[in-house]
Amino acid sequence: MTKFSDLALSPKILEAVEAAGYETPTPIQKGAIPPALEKRDVLGIAQTGTGKTASFTLPMIQMLASGRARARMPRSLVLCPTRELAAQVAESFDTYSRNIKLSKALLIGGVSFKEQDALIDRGVDVLIATPGRLLDHFERGKLLLTGIEIMVVDEADRMLDMGFIPDIERIFSLTPFTRQTLFFSATMAPEIERITNLFLSSPARVEVARRATTSETVTQEVVQMKPSRRDRAAKEKRELLRAIIEREGEECRNAIVFCNRKTDVDIVAKSLQKHGFDAAPIHGDLDQPQRTRTLDKFRDGELRFLVASDVAARGLDIPRVSHVLNFDVPSNSEDYVHRIGRTGRAGREGKAVTISLPADEKLVGAIEKLITQDIPRVGNPMRAAAAKSEQPKRTRDRKKSQTSSLEAVGRRSGRTVGMGDHLPSFIAMSFKERAAV
Repeated sequence: MTKFSDLALSPKILEAVEAAGYETPTPIQKGAIPPALEKRDVLGIAQTGTGKTASFTLPMIQMLASGRARARMPRSLVLCPTRELAAQVAESFDTYSRNIKLSKALLIGGVSFKEQDALIDRGVDVLIATPGRLLDHFERGKLLLTGIEIMVVDEADRMLDMGFIPDIERIFSLTPFTRQTLFFSATMAPEIERITNLFLSSPARVEVARRATTSETVTQEVVQMKPSRRDRAAKEKRELLRAIIEREGEECRNAIVFCNRKTDVDIVAKSLQKHGFDAAPIHGDLDQPQRTRTLDKFRDGELRFLVASDVAARGLDIPRVSHVLNFDVPSNSEDYVHRIGRTGRAGREGKAVTISLPADEKLVGAIEKLITQDIPRVGNPMRAAAAKSEQPKRTRDRKKSQTSSLEAVGRRSGRTVGMGDHLPSFIAMSFKERAAV
């Protein structure tokens, strides 16, 4: 079995890895770290939750340990699609570089330019940024990319989904041709393949999972629902979500609830709160401090339900998410893979439940085609609960019907019919009839 000590990492980095509680590298780490340390370009393809971040942070720290950054000229650049993923990468650098003095800066939206400019002016070894904010600094003349030695593109397929590919191409053109490039993605769309062919030089290709696969540790199911009326669909869907949570019981320790639209994120979060569930929303329209506080509470176990748009679907490393609940079927099949990748991480078991309306069947079929497996359909827990509550009512109605029938017979025969029909005839007699016996 390969250990981190077999990967030619320095003792100081190995000490930090051990302090973080890791002993054995994941397959993507075993495949990507050695060629990265040889200063080769690397193309890493692996599903989310497989340890891609350490695949580039560890070799980068070792290679940047010697040297000095100049003002406004960072030595390395890590591009991330979302603020949350960028912040997580920054945390990884803090964790693994604890024994090596490296400076870093995080360029993301929601933080003042002045604070970020001050960091860049001092010179940084590692610059972690989202494409838009990076180009904002460049356009303002506050940043030069001609000193980049190592460039990393993380979650490249998400960059494609978010329309960042033109920005990525421009950023590549602003960096030196001699840079080392580490390129990571969960899937390889044709557009991404074109980018890698254009900007990577004879890369070491490390592919540790079939394209668009889901983790075997995640149990998947689809709950089908048919609204009673079109105008009640949204309300009944929220009722079904609560029924699913109640069905899962204590097994649902925490969960990320995914919605396709930001407006639905807020509505679903408020609905859960109204019915006594500990929930909070997170999406792109919230300011960064609020998003950070919400994520920290969820990560620390202070918040049970995180209601999210796809801004949270990729890259977030929250290791103990028990459930992913898809309030909406994602319109992009690959988003399904990334959503449910939030649970069942690091070998743990997880569960993903998707609510599907009749109009969603084509989308579910596309997902099954992508992941090359059928997702089991399960019974609607609301129907089961309704059937259970209906059973005593049916019994009561049946008894009532029987009583009514007996009363009708009594009215026709001119005598009272009821309990006496199944009692001894003597008890049912009148006093006059008894006296005559």
